[in-house]
Amino acid sequence: MRLADKKIIALVDHEFEDLELWYPVMRLQEEGALVHLVGPKAKETYVGKYGVPAIADYSFSEINPSDYDGILVPGGWAPDKLRRYPEVLNMVKWMDQHQKPIGQICHAGWVLISAKILQGRKVTSTPGIKDDMENAGAIWLNEPVVVDGHVVSSRRPPDLPPYAKAFADALATT
Repeated sequence: MRLADKKIIALVDHEFEDLELWYPVMRLQEEGALVHLVGPKAKETYVGKYGVPAIADYSFSEINPSDYDGILVPGGWAPDKLRRYPEVLNMVKWMDQHQKPIGQICHAGWVLISAKILQGRKVTSTPGIKDDMENAGAIWLNEPVVVDGHVVSSRRPPDLPPYAKAFADALATT
């Protein structure tokens, strides 16, 4: 399995978009990656917008991003909460500085905006935050998946197959 030696952070908080968390997590696990769910509190259950639970393996404060090969940020309403945690922003900034794959879909772009890593980058997101992305200096494209270096972005659940594949491909080359 091509990702057997990879460790990934998947961020969680209440009201994540269920498919946007679980589809990429399962896709990476199928390829052998170890994915840790990381939320504000370890062992806490976070519930997605449609009721699917996710139990955090670790809290933000327990994670050292240098132990990981990439980070996934799901959409939904969770990104509006996630971007308020300095630990989350530091994880995303560390991944960016070390050119580790960063996956973001839908409203997850808010986290990258707050981490201030979008200047001059080509990305996509849900059209609802297009202006936010552009105001942060991004070049927004209306495409199912956009890969700009180590940043892999996508619009919404129907785009999950090419998004999850692109993120797995990015991990395989790091």
